[in-house]
Amino acid sequence: MLRILSLIAVVLVVAFIGFNLIDNSREAEVSASAVILDTRADSSGFARALDPYDWQFPRDFGAHPDFQTEWWYYTGNLQTADGRHFGFQFTIFRRAIDADAQISDSEWRTNQLYMAHFAISDVGGGRFLHEERYSRGGAGLAGAQVEPVYRVWLEDWAITGVNDDATLTRIQARAADFAVDFTLDQLKAPALQGVNGLSAKSAEPGNASYYYTLSRLAADGTITIDDETFTVTGYAWKDHEFSTSALGDDALGWDWFGLQFDDGRELMIGQIRLIDGGSDPYFGGLLINADGSTVYLPAASFTLTPLDTWASPHSGALYPAAWDVDIDLPSVGAGAEPLRFNVRTLLADQELHGGGVTYYEGAVALTGDVTGFGYMELTGYADSMTGRF
Repeated sequence: MLRILSLIAVVLVVAFIGFNLIDNSREAEVSASAVILDTRADSSGFARALDPYDWQFPRDFGAHPDFQTEWWYYTGNLQTADGRHFGFQFTIFRRAIDADAQISDSEWRTNQLYMAHFAISDVGGGRFLHEERYSRGGAGLAGAQVEPVYRVWLEDWAITGVNDDATLTRIQARAADFAVDFTLDQLKAPALQGVNGLSAKSAEPGNASYYYTLSRLAADGTITIDDETFTVTGYAWKDHEFSTSALGDDALGWDWFGLQFDDGRELMIGQIRLIDGGSDPYFGGLLINADGSTVYLPAASFTLTPLDTWASPHSGALYPAAWDVDIDLPSVGAGAEPLRFNVRTLLADQELHGGGVTYYEGAVALTGDVTGFGYMELTGYADSMTGRF
């Protein structure tokens, strides 16, 4: 998936950069704040997504520090035994400051910055709760690894492998008023997005990411809101991407969907919206069949049509709240008839605001030729993504 790309471009104000890149003792008291800056910074020295990639799992569940930007994204739709519905998002982002990691005796010295977004959509309770955190990649405060176990973490927010091949994982995170503790059981092999995992985002070579999806994870565990804990089950979705550059200079934002059908299939579909009102033809979608086989969907094979809108009281942005999706399956050899369905938000207010950039990330329901649930990400409606990645 695209993810909130500009959020990965986290650079800290001078005091914090200095604290990361010079040797400091544990006793040093340093205050810091975080800002999002224009990302058209020097990316020389980093690897770029240009050629086919040699995927190996669970190795590629871990970090890829040769690339400047990386994220581990989890969402899901879960319910209690009596049908109360929740959505969740848990994403950890990595951003390298520069390509030259200097050797130092200090555990505080690092060229890696991490950020995490954690959100709960309490559909039954009509609440959306969200929080974000930042940390350095030094002193054990944040990081990503596959040895001795798969683990991606930012302080006490963590994704941890439970077995040797990390097909069973655990997510634990606690914010001020809400928390989750889930186990996720991988039901399908990784689905490679784009062309064998090389997902192009524009015509320019290298404006791409390496991208795989775990499209169906059986989830069970607990969600806690205030002092009330709910036992929940359902399905989750994982995206993992790494790159050095992706969007073209004419990109305004994107509309992205990760959808799980009740018939056992999944769909990633999206469009990159351009400044001139068009869409980039180089980003498409992927249909994942019940047996795990996949069908690539070029941009020309589907249309996304907004049907309704929601006006944010926080940012003033006007977001599409419902969509008509038409997929020409005969054109890609994936069916005798086109596939048509509607996507609608389960809770109107699922906007992440108050951080470095404002965007929409929320649980959705499907009706029409297929039914099911999923997640929708909308950017460029409150803050333009132009030039940020």
